Parts: sequence; C-alpha cells; structure tokens
Amino acid sequence: MSVLEALIHPSAVVSPRARIASDVRIGPGAIIEENVEIAAGCVIGSCVLLGKGSRLQENIHVHHGAVIGSPPQDLKYAGEPTAAVIGRNTVIREYATVNRGTKERGETMVGENCLLMAYSHVAHDCVIGTDVILANAVNLAGHVEVDDYAIIGGVVPVHQFVKIGKHAMIGGGYRVPQDVCPYSLVAGYPLKVAGLNVIGLRRRGFAVESIRALEAAFKLLFFSNLNTTQAVERITAEVPSTPETLDVLDFVGRSSRGMVK
Repeated sequence: MSVLEALIHPSAVVSPRARIASDVRIGPGAIIEENVEIAAGCVIGSCVLLGKGSRLQENIHVHHGAVIGSPPQDLKYAGEPTAAVIGRNTVIREYATVNRGTKERGETMVGENCLLMAYSHVAHDCVIGTDVILANAVNLAGHVEVDDYAIIGGVVPVHQFVKIGKHAMIGGGYRVPQDVCPYSLVAGYPLKVAGLNVIGLRRRGFAVESIRALEAAFKLLFFSNLNTTQAVERITAEVPSTPETLDVLDFVGRSSRGMVK
C-alpha cells in the first residue's frame, strides 16, 4: 500500500484522473472527480464532493459535506470546462458550496486564508480576496467580488455583480443589493453605511493619520448633503491623499450597481 492510499479512507471514491499530493487526507464517503487538483497539506473531510475543475492549493481544510466545483446554477452554462480555485490555508466548513465558473470568467476564485463558515454559498464567477470571512449561511450570487479582509455577517444574501470593498464589514441578516465601500461598516433596512470600520482598522494596525483621512472622506461621501460626484470632488480637493482614500475614490469610480449610501 502506498502512502497516499493509506491516507485515503477505503470508502472514498477517487478518480484515477485526479492529481493529489502524497500527504493529502481524504475522509470516508468523499468523492473526488476527474480533473481535480489537491495540493500538499490538504484535509478533505467526510462526504465532501470535489467536482471536476476543483483546484485546491496548499493546506486547505474542507469539512464534512462541503461541495466544491459543482456546476454553475446558471441557465446559460452549457457544460464548458471551468474551474473553482481555492487559495492556500483557507478553511471551508460544513455544507458550504462553491460552484465553478462559466465561460464569462472561466473560474470561481476564493483567495488565501479565508474562512467560509457552514452553509455559505459562493456562486459562479465570484472573486473573493485574501483573509475574507463569510459567516454562516452567507449567499453570494454570481459574479460577486469581495475584496481582502472583508467580513460578511451571517445569513446575508448578496445580489449578483455586487462589489464589496476591502476591510468592509456587513452586519448579519441584511440584504446587500448594491456595492459596499471599502473600510465601511454597513447595516440596517434598507442597508446603509453606519460609519467607518474603525475597530477593524485599529486591530489591523492602520495608522491614526490614515483613519482620520478616511473619516474625513466618509463624512463628505456618506454624511453630507452632497451627491456622489460633488463628494468625490471635495475629497480630492480637501482630504489628505493616502492609499486608503485613493482606494475609496477608485472604488467609487468602478462601482457598477451604485453604492450603498
């Protein structure tokens, strides 16, 4: 018996056309389809399904019943070969699902060091950055983009094509129909910007000057009588230019669904 065979439970169904590193552990009842790649250090729990096109980088832990690389829930999908890519050190908890992409992007991407809690869903062609947390039962529709260090609270549905900026925090139980500004704290019915994610920024070591510049930008953008165009002009003219304020201005310029205000 090879080392790899010793680490695969005998009840697992593993395609001979899957590429699996020699130290990968695969639990009972797991199904690994063809055209799957699993890098070193991964742990695949019981009853996990890794559909064809799944690409798991190093040190990923997939818990019981999760499904990665299943076909997109998109009526336009015609069976074209696509992928679902999971970045290294990411943890995917029980019954979470990640669909593979469609021909529009070719892949669904989850970045490094992410946590996808139980029952969360990442639909086709989503792009999730690094160090992102999706709490229990978060549901991302197709083509959603979530930037680095964003946190989405439990039982949150996110509309297709929405962009969620870096270091944003979305409260649990709220619907997200529009783009969410970087560094913001959002909540409420309808969803609105409650303020700057100050606690998160302090925990991640942002400088006091950067936080103050963001506070000034947020005051103009979200807590004044200015429209977005006017606020951007005032921020550009009056607020100290920092990497963080430039992130905000860039995000506003790229917003395609309108911003949560």
